[in-house]
Amino acid sequence: MTIVIDQLCKTYNPNTDFPVKAVDQVDLTIEQGEFVAIMGPSGSGKTTLLNLLGGLDSPTRGQVTIDGRRIDTLTHDELIAFRRDQVGFIFQDYSLLPVLTALENVEFVMQLQGHSASECRQRAESLLNRVGLTAHMHKRPAKLSGGQQQRVAVARALAPNPRFVMADEPTANLDAQSTSELLDIMQQLNRQEGTTFIFSTHDPRVITRARRVVVMEDGRITEDRPQ
Repeated sequence: MTIVIDQLCKTYNPNTDFPVKAVDQVDLTIEQGEFVAIMGPSGSGKTTLLNLLGGLDSPTRGQVTIDGRRIDTLTHDELIAFRRDQVGFIFQDYSLLPVLTALENVEFVMQLQGHSASECRQRAESLLNRVGLTAHMHKRPAKLSGGQQQRVAVARALAPNPRFVMADEPTANLDAQSTSELLDIMQQLNRQEGTTFIFSTHDPRVITRARRVVVMEDGRITEDRPQ
């Protein structure tokens, strides 16, 4: 899987006296299996770029191509299927469904894909075991710590076998130990399964783990370096 971004732009309030260029003429290519951190200060455009890559937002101009298919031209229904089947999302606020247990949260996307109950249960239990939550899988989010909730979010993101995972400030609400453990898990999954991880972050703990760092400022890429 290759992601190719060509002259990507996202402008908010374009027809007003105060347009905001959140992403401004960005070119970027991300290959299968990369572990990339997109960093920059608040307002630099990194979260908007992530949303454009994941099909959560649409560009004002430019294009996003994944394995030769332009996602910026997909219909509404095609976008829903793309996000459901191709992308795993990890959000800063976890975004777990509070009425469901950890196990049920992980099963949910697979149920939307049409998998059988037994398939959903087996994969969800396996993923929660991999992220160290075997003893907590029947608890609802309110009974879990922040670090445990984010682990559930990682398991949920991986449940539908996505082509890549978008992680928007995934460590922002975590302490140092939880952050280290979470990054260990994601690095292991990246290396063992070849899952592509793309982070939006300004957390140095994430940046030091990345194998590639893309720096944004005022909607543009100012640096792109391996490490």
